[in-house]
Amino acid sequence: MDVRLKFCGAAGIVTGSCYLVQTAGHKFLVDCGMFQGTKTVRSLNYDGFPFDPAEIDFVLLTHAHIDHSGLLPKLYKQGFNGPTYMTEPTKDLLAAMLPDSGHIQEMDVMNLNRRNARRGKPQIEPIYTQEDAQACQDYFEPVPFEEWMTIEGIRAKFWNAGHILGSSSIALEIPSDDPDEKSLRLLFSGDLGPDHKLFYPDPAASSDYDYVISESTYGGRNRPEVTPDEKRQILLEEIQLGLKDNGLLLIPSFAVERTQELLADILILQHTGQLHDVPVFLDSPLAIKATEVFVKHAGDLEDIENFVDKLDTSRIHFTQSVEESKGLNRIKSGAIIMAGSGMCDAGRIRHHIKNHMWRTNTTLLLVGFQAEGSLGRLLSNGAKKVRIQGEEIRIRGKVRQLETYSGHADGDELIEWILERQPIRHGLFLCHGEQQASEALKADLIAKGLPEKMITVPAIDDEVSLKVEGVAEYAPNIKHRVQQCDVCGWDAHNEFAELQIDLKEAFDKLADEKARRALARRIKRALEAAE
Repeated sequence: MDVRLKFCGAAGIVTGSCYLVQTAGHKFLVDCGMFQGTKTVRSLNYDGFPFDPAEIDFVLLTHAHIDHSGLLPKLYKQGFNGPTYMTEPTKDLLAAMLPDSGHIQEMDVMNLNRRNARRGKPQIEPIYTQEDAQACQDYFEPVPFEEWMTIEGIRAKFWNAGHILGSSSIALEIPSDDPDEKSLRLLFSGDLGPDHKLFYPDPAASSDYDYVISESTYGGRNRPEVTPDEKRQILLEEIQLGLKDNGLLLIPSFAVERTQELLADILILQHTGQLHDVPVFLDSPLAIKATEVFVKHAGDLEDIENFVDKLDTSRIHFTQSVEESKGLNRIKSGAIIMAGSGMCDAGRIRHHIKNHMWRTNTTLLLVGFQAEGSLGRLLSNGAKKVRIQGEEIRIRGKVRQLETYSGHADGDELIEWILERQPIRHGLFLCHGEQQASEALKADLIAKGLPEKMITVPAIDDEVSLKVEGVAEYAPNIKHRVQQCDVCGWDAHNEFAELQIDLKEAFDKLADEKARRALARRIKRALEAAE
């Protein structure tokens, strides 16, 4: 049996999930996600795929988050015309999410081209448009949980991953051309939710695989165990702290899942009288549409009755239009504004940061994972100045982080999930995690008794040969689009942006024009010496 697996994304980093599986007669993908984080990482979205889209037979999609689904429109635009299989809730969510992503691509490119025109730089095209995102959905095929399906001879089963609505781990059985050889069994974890998460059962899947491809986002990190009541109390304390002394609380929130969970707990706190007369603004058309999908699939969820029953409370204000969103600029205190995106790299939250975080009475509450190089990570690391749409913003407000609402399993939960999949006969690949997190999870699994030679942490574009007997073999001399050192930590763009801010601050601190001109000359001489 000749099966090759190529890690086209989410290897050594968290985003861009995409795995190419090649058999003797087929090529298919598991996920086709967008890269997020530094400009170096995001530039991969504009580059060509490391395969020919026209040669792909089908796609299996674990869930709707954009770092797993966001390049599907590009895949179809560049020649793929096969089916993409996903759960029905995932299909419903993507009906809103992909056109929203296309709109973001168009707006970002329009703004960039405006700046490029002034600078004499060439115009660029968006990765895809809203029309592309709409068109590709004609090829989406919904599938049920926990039922084997056969796709061109390959068997697949979707297990509930407990991460977001419709999220899945995907088990595969790939038959051999040799009738005497057994099928190759693979399991792709997708993103795994934590145990005892609101709305969802704990992540599930069967055991006994040849190879497991597991996420490792929170490898080496554990969160304190809290009950739903304790979690709501922690949220209440953060809200009260943010609103103290006429404060304004901004919450960057992922439109799918995190927003609904936060809304549910805020509604419960209001209903029980613990949170009094606080207006809450949900400034995200995508989150509003996603909430409607949650209500549609309420029968598939757990503990959702309170959320659905109280969804129409007058204390939740939904802002759909751009004009309504701009109107929130007039609110200076005494309110909660929730807006996407969760990593602050796109969407309306960037405008709210720009308009409010220069005030000392504003608090930004981060409630999810922040990828390296994202605006959210910069703020969580204590940046006092940032650049948004080319404008320098001084951060005088407070930045706080709340991890009890994470949609990912923590280190111990990842270990437990992996151990429950045993026996894992030949290989465990730790992906969808920053290098340090993946290596920490590897060390913890070795301490639990898994053989070190069986666990590997691949890099982007690595290829391995998967065998029914014996360990996987990495292909030599593979051309990598980026090196691992280029996707870990800040890139040159981050460094340059910080340098611009530092230079501006240094100039402003100098006493007079003579000193500023002297500094400018020293910088010019340093640049000339570097040429």
